[in-house]
Amino acid sequence: MTSRLLVVGSVALDSVKTPFGEERDALGGSATYFSVAASYFTDVSLVAVVGEDFPEEYVKFLKSRGIDLLGLSIEKGETFRWAGCYGYDLNSRDTIETRLNVFENFRPVIPEKLRSSKYVFLANIDPDLQRNVLDQVEKPEFVACDTMNFWIEGKKPSLLETISRVDSIILNDSECRELAQEPNLIRAARIVSEMGPKIVIVKKGEHGALMFALDKCFSAPAFPCETVFDPTGAGDSFAGGFMGHLARTADISPENMRRAIIYGTVMASFCVEDFSVRGISSLTKRQIEDRFKTLREVSHFELP
Repeated sequence: MTSRLLVVGSVALDSVKTPFGEERDALGGSATYFSVAASYFTDVSLVAVVGEDFPEEYVKFLKSRGIDLLGLSIEKGETFRWAGCYGYDLNSRDTIETRLNVFENFRPVIPEKLRSSKYVFLANIDPDLQRNVLDQVEKPEFVACDTMNFWIEGKKPSLLETISRVDSIILNDSECRELAQEPNLIRAARIVSEMGPKIVIVKKGEHGALMFALDKCFSAPAFPCETVFDPTGAGDSFAGGFMGHLARTADISPENMRRAIIYGTVMASFCVEDFSVRGISSLTKRQIEDRFKTLREVSHFELP
């Protein structure tokens, strides 16, 4: 039984430069990547804000993916813009410019018809706003959130209050270590889980992902991509695949969580193969399932 999936986060215009090319004012934002990836699995509703300059072609694309834009607000002013540059080590990047514009005053209002969403993802926004969303939704079955170093360093008490109310937190390895104040990743994840979330998912870029739940650890390898153009949005695409599968199956058992991690890894692998959301803009079910099977095969082994 498919359940509605709600995401609250940013929709942005990104300018990105890597050793393999450059894009200006491309469709980006955490909620964008998440929604597009999740749309292959379930019905997705997006709550975000853009400015009057947001291209109509991007609105049409999001609608073409079946994404519900009832919660997308168009405000007077310019859309959130971010610019970044990657070197040959695509695991790190330099932020060139961040202009929040209308996103600076974003105060998410969840439309009445979306407040009963069973699965909720709080993308990387101010933890105060994440809790505001939680105050508006009605008894969701599963809530996950994302965060970043900026909030860990600048609003940790607020962030701790937020993550005490969610079922899962998805963060990268450096964020996990910083949040826990513990260099060992295994111990750090255990400390984070004691802050409230039953499930801690640690993204490790090209080294895959780890899931910690009920004192058990699941390790998923990254898909061996031969072509990587732009890693922007890979983490949000991972979250979209993960949450999309959970909402599609309405199953949060440990076994299904592991499958969801693999689907998240698959969506992230498609994302990095092109700039912006183009890598995940026109996939087929067959492509996704084939890559899921390949990932399972590269990590499978038989006992003697």
